[in-house]
Amino acid sequence: MKITFYGAAGEVGRSCIMVESGSTKILLDAGVKLGEHVELPLMPDSELASLDGIVTSHAHLDHSGYLPHIYTAGYDGYTYTTKPTFELTNVLISDYIRISNPDNVKKEGIAKMAKRHKLVEYHEEFKIKGLKVRLVPAGHILGSAMIELDDGKERLIYTGDVNFRSTRLLDPAYTEHLHASTLITESTYAGDKDEFEGEKRVADSMVASINETLKQGGKAIIPAFAVGRAQETLLLLDDYMRSGLLPKVPIHMDGMIGKAMRIHRHNVIYCRDELQKRILLNDDDPFKSPNFYNVTTRQQRDRIMHGKESCIIVTTSGMITGGPIMKYLEHCGNVPENKLIIVGYQARGTLGRQLLDGAKEIKIENRKVKISMSVEKFHLSAHADRRQLMGFIGRIADLKNVFIVHGEPGKAKEFQDALKHKYNAVTPQLGSDYTV
Repeated sequence: MKITFYGAAGEVGRSCIMVESGSTKILLDAGVKLGEHVELPLMPDSELASLDGIVTSHAHLDHSGYLPHIYTAGYDGYTYTTKPTFELTNVLISDYIRISNPDNVKKEGIAKMAKRHKLVEYHEEFKIKGLKVRLVPAGHILGSAMIELDDGKERLIYTGDVNFRSTRLLDPAYTEHLHASTLITESTYAGDKDEFEGEKRVADSMVASINETLKQGGKAIIPAFAVGRAQETLLLLDDYMRSGLLPKVPIHMDGMIGKAMRIHRHNVIYCRDELQKRILLNDDDPFKSPNFYNVTTRQQRDRIMHGKESCIIVTTSGMITGGPIMKYLEHCGNVPENKLIIVGYQARGTLGRQLLDGAKEIKIENRKVKISMSVEKFHLSAHADRRQLMGFIGRIADLKNVFIVHGEPGKAKEFQDALKHKYNAVTPQLGSDYTV
């Protein structure tokens, strides 16, 4: 097998990896890198005609956002993925195109992308020309998958983004009976000091902080990825509110979160058993909680921003790169009683990272915005940490090669150092290729 890294090497974003075996050529993920400027994979369009298929691990734009360009540029083949990933990808890409209006995408390409999908169930083996392919649950977001490739000589596993802990929505990633000679693994939180606190401790601390803000008459504003973090955060808040540990204030959902919630509800069979039983047997649907209020108009948003009522706002985008969060920051960021609560990863170059680093003034559409609200981070990650990744790698039989991607350079290098005594551990460069 030949592996070429067109993105995600030495960075978080634009995951795009080519795998070739004999005359078969497929792409694992096709993402963009969001930040101050959108960065695209380094894959030349001339490669598209020879592609036999694309397999996407999950719907987040750093793994799927390049698909409209690929289809616009002439790719006519199929993209293989799970049903929830297909549905969520369409929602996220539609929003991305509307906000960013990229000049490398045409309506014809978007229409073709929506039609040229083949839906695959977990554990169902299928073939793309000379490669056997299997998707297994990754535990990251609804429909997310690790991708297993087998050409009869070599077997490769690509983690995409992976989580080995149970969440309110999902079971952990599937880890039974895995064997492969080569692994391509994410390293978002694979640094020497990356070890997560228990979720309950983090959740308790976050709720205590929100209570403090509400008592002061402020608004707690939580930027979250529309898919994954938003649902986990909303279900957490709803649980605490039902138990009386949070006061009964409105929890507003803004951005694409409402649409994503409906897709989760329609695909609840992909969620953990406890959640399915709660909905199907007890008629207790947390996706339709009376504590949630969907913001669908500018007028509603204006009333929330300028009103005196204390509330909780969960809104996109998760890394503060666009979407409704920009309006909330512009109109609520200079009120000391308000609070910005960060719950997910913030890439370098994003406003989220700037605010975490202590910025007291930011630019929104070339307007200077002063920030006097407090900013706090509570780590509710859907990724694995160092210890979990090490445990996973140790369970893969026959493993020889580990390619470390989707991590900041320092963390990827620390992870490589931890692995190189036992494996051929590599931190690839953008555009580099390797034969295994």
